[in-house]
Amino acid sequence: MIWNEKMECMEADQMNQIQSARLKETVSYIYKSCPLYKKKLDAQGVAPGDIRGIEDISRLPFTSKDDLRDSYPFGLFSQPPKEIAEIHVSSGTTGNPTVVGYTKDDIRLWSEVMARAFACAGAMPKDMIQIAYGYGLFTGGLGAHYGALEMGLTIIPASSGQTKRQLKIMHDFKPRILACTPSYCLYMAEEAREMGLDPKKSSWEIGVFGAEPWSEPMRKEIEATWNILATDIYGLSEIIGPGVAQECTFKKGLHIFWDVFYPEVINQRTLKHAKDGETGELVITTLTKRGIPLLRYRTRDIVSISYERCRCGRSTPRISKIQGRTDDMIIVRGINVFPSQIEHVLLGIEGTKPHYQLVVDRKAGKLDELEVLVEVEQKIFSDEIKQLRMLEEKIAREIESVLGIFVKVKLVEPKTIERSEGKAKRVVDKRAG
Repeated sequence: MIWNEKMECMEADQMNQIQSARLKETVSYIYKSCPLYKKKLDAQGVAPGDIRGIEDISRLPFTSKDDLRDSYPFGLFSQPPKEIAEIHVSSGTTGNPTVVGYTKDDIRLWSEVMARAFACAGAMPKDMIQIAYGYGLFTGGLGAHYGALEMGLTIIPASSGQTKRQLKIMHDFKPRILACTPSYCLYMAEEAREMGLDPKKSSWEIGVFGAEPWSEPMRKEIEATWNILATDIYGLSEIIGPGVAQECTFKKGLHIFWDVFYPEVINQRTLKHAKDGETGELVITTLTKRGIPLLRYRTRDIVSISYERCRCGRSTPRISKIQGRTDDMIIVRGINVFPSQIEHVLLGIEGTKPHYQLVVDRKAGKLDELEVLVEVEQKIFSDEIKQLRMLEEKIAREIESVLGIFVKVKLVEPKTIERSEGKAKRVVDKRAG
């Protein structure tokens, strides 16, 4: 199967009927199979029979990551552990990790939506794909693997890390598709040059990049560096893993597979639906999952959404690239700051490299201070100190014009900022508490 044309190109009124039937079935199933959800629905004063269609979705309670952590490990599961075929666990940097489980049918569903995602990006059966997402408890590697199998791709399950080996595999086996985080893709370019390889001459033609927010300037950097079509994939383990949404080759938003995942965008302050085209928090309800189906899950991802049919022919809703995450957001002197905002500024300034870090600190009795460490090209360090200071001041002015607050900028040499083979660490918060 390459893609599900029937579902992905269906008229909205027909899809509404499918979504309504699936929502009613899901609510009834959850109410009977998950005591914690029954308690949440009862507290909301909602019985399964009250949900007559998708238009009633706003009557349902929200679900958050805290619900998953507080019910660790299996409290939100709708199937007993013996009926679960596969379990994935988040890193759990604070408190309990989040645990998600898949029945065999859920694995088949995951395989299908990931196959749809690869097709959306322009992959074809028999293409060779190099999967450089991590395998294991992280959902990225296995999710991509299942989808590639479903689509009939030839898989190189490279996993993350061993960068020189990754590049040798690319050079020797000539895979057409690369799947990894965008920051790791740029890191591989640095290593390629050190190995004497020209990234522009790589075999990769399509990149499927996700697992972290990344900006349009970073896309341009990747495409220029590798001579590759860089597409964005979206997912989160709580919903299914990668495969919730994917850009097509026109790169005008990520197509959500709406027969499986129902999207809403809400105003974070009022928790009401945002107006069409307005930015807000993405909320997703799973319509067909059985292991751990979720109602109105608050993703914490900031997006806008479009319902216009795409030039590719798909009628599925399209979300914008992730504009930030509320859990990545830092508040500095009352201002909301997203790393992606600063990334956008930096990649528009000649001489800077797409590697940066935000350091937030608070000295005793003083206001918060934000320092931005920025890698710049090696040749810049041969310039006079005056030139370096001028560049620092320019970057600081550009960031201040976007954020509305003063930041300190420190230019650092290439490879000064720690690299990651997975998700890049963009924020270091040194404030006590």
